[in-house]
Amino acid sequence: MRTAAGRAAGLLDRSWPVLLLLAAWEVWIVAAHVPPIVAPAPALVVIEVATNPGLYAAAACATIGVALAGLLIGMTLGIALAIAIWATPFAAGALTFPALLAQSTPLVALLPVIARLLGYGEQTVIAAATAITFLPTFVLVGSGLRALPANAADVFDVLGSSRLARLVRLALPAAVPSMLIALRLSAANSILAALTAEYLIGTFGLGRLFADAQTQSLTPRAWAAALVATVLSVAAYAAARRLAVIGERFSL
Repeated sequence: MRTAAGRAAGLLDRSWPVLLLLAAWEVWIVAAHVPPIVAPAPALVVIEVATNPGLYAAAACATIGVALAGLLIGMTLGIALAIAIWATPFAAGALTFPALLAQSTPLVALLPVIARLLGYGEQTVIAAATAITFLPTFVLVGSGLRALPANAADVFDVLGSSRLARLVRLALPAAVPSMLIALRLSAANSILAALTAEYLIGTFGLGRLFADAQTQSLTPRAWAAALVATVLSVAAYAAARRLAVIGERFSL
């Protein structure tokens, strides 16, 4: 009981600013008589989600699916290219500049190009999440592969280790903390990228639900979709952070 009470107190201690903001929001809506079509009260948004749980659950599952696929593909590509540059330094010029150029282009500008190439379906949403996830992984893992422990490279030189042995036994273990940081940074961003792509392309998910609600002037539904999306992003960040903590303990 004490442990549960302690956890509840800890949760309240971390979330009281959000609760205070929601309370102020509710008071402002009621006191100013703001119509729901302009800005719904928090209670109305919660009621909307509770009234249609299946709708939001299905949309959330669709968004999570494409975001997770994009996260896995983006991190895999980022790690693979970082390893390629580590193994073949002259490839850095050929790979780094195109990656930076693609990442510096806003996602909204990239989506029409991706959609023309891949079509207006889930594959484009996955590609959008991949694009957002790729560069942080590429940059962080690349720096992690070069951040070797002091004198470790000299030991491998003395032992006459092959390039592959250096990668597997030295560089990759040294890059694990950087991979975990990339995961923590990219988890929530992949959700946001999937939402943006769904909103603009029209594939099923929270982004499409938000767009349809706006078109039909269903403001409480639009805000409810945004609320669910926010919860998903925070949950994705928290899960990635927890996984990073576990990974750091394991690596030690």
